[in-house]
Amino acid sequence: MDLSIASHEKAGVTILELNGRVVSGEECESFRQRIKQLLASRQTSILLGLGEVTRIDSTGIGALVESVILAAKGGGRVKLFNVPRLVRNILSTHRLLQAFDVYTTEEEALASFAAEAPKAAD
Repeated sequence: MDLSIASHEKAGVTILELNGRVVSGEECESFRQRIKQLLASRQTSILLGLGEVTRIDSTGIGALVESVILAAKGGGRVKLFNVPRLVRNILSTHRLLQAFDVYTTEEEALASFAAEAPKAAD
């Protein structure tokens, strides 16, 4: 398998950093399972770092889209940051870029989650 997924949490957001190929087979299946596990455990704010993705195919794009849909159904959000030109071009070509909230840095993406958080009543 040529995809590794490192995970950490900041400010209530689960951050998955993908490294390698997001392609049909074990790679996409491990990514899908990771997303499903997070959502099942009520971790619904998910940030995907794609800076180290070296290849993505149509199945990988489908897995990204599926993660956004599954999270939305559970009341959550999946956002992307550090999207390499390769991935950005593929998403744009297939008119899928608008399906994602895309940020340049992890900090920008985390701030967007914080801005969406409900305010506590005074």
